Amino acid sequence: MASWASNLMQRLGSKDFRSYLMSTHFWGPVANWGIPLSAIADFSSSPEKISGKMTSALTLYSLLFMRFAWMVNPRNYLLFACHATNEVAQLVQLYRFVDYNGGIAKVLKEGAQNMKESKVAAKAETKTE
Repeated sequence: MASWASNLMQRLGSKDFRSYLMSTHFWGPVANWGIPLSAIADFSSSPEKISGKMTSALTLYSLLFMRFAWMVNPRNYLLFACHATNEVAQLVQLYRFVDYNGGIAKVLKEGAQNMKESKVAAKAETKTE
């Protein structure tokens, strides 16, 4: 047991570990942990406050950055864990959003209707110019 603790202290005191603590491989993910922690804290808030577009964007963002964290050399496990946590948290929020708004069929139908209205408004705007 003493050799395990001694070995750990030796590694934590090494120049490589201090260098890691001063790098973006450490501070980038640490700063990024605010996003999943915020999403987890919002689990108890009302689903009417959830933005479907923003939650979808954050889901895609975390999915892409999980791949980045895995592919970068050396692998950034701290960043990967942060985005994996955020991916799960955002998927939970997306489920809450869809459930609150009447299910997936209704949400997709409303989204398609909003897109049609946006296209009509954009065409009307270009005609007036």
